[in-house]
Amino acid sequence: MIKGLYEAHLPVSNIEKSIIFYEKLGLQLAIKYEQTAFLWIVKNESWLGLWECEKYKSPFHPSIRHVAFQVDFNDIKNAKIWLEERGVKIKGEFGFDATEPIVMPDQAHAMIYFNDPDGNSLEFISKLPADPENKADMYLSEWEKYKYGSNNK
Repeated sequence: MIKGLYEAHLPVSNIEKSIIFYEKLGLQLAIKYEQTAFLWIVKNESWLGLWECEKYKSPFHPSIRHVAFQVDFNDIKNAKIWLEERGVKIKGEFGFDATEPIVMPDQAHAMIYFNDPDGNSLEFISKLPADPENKADMYLSEWEKYKYGSNNK
């Protein structure tokens, strides 16, 4: 029955400013209304709804105001540079500095976090190409050394 996630929604303070931000991330504007816009994440498969409203002031909690975008494993390795080239700063999470993606082996994913202009929490996440053996959270570079040895880059 369920085949994936089609849409997610976020509150924003300025619809025009937010459209520009998300287009820099590679999303494509599908529909724009006066205070609402839908941008394709994957055309005709999934989109993000942005709603200009006062709710953008709501305090952040991971259960609201958070969207994780799936990316390829090779892309997650370069995500920090890619984001910084677009004027987006990554943020530290789970006790890790904002230096590179982190790995949570119990979830078998690598991830990197950043905010949109209204403080909505965004994430790039990628499934690890191999099941982790070490169960400690770590930076992606540490996981690669552990998994593949020190010569892998």
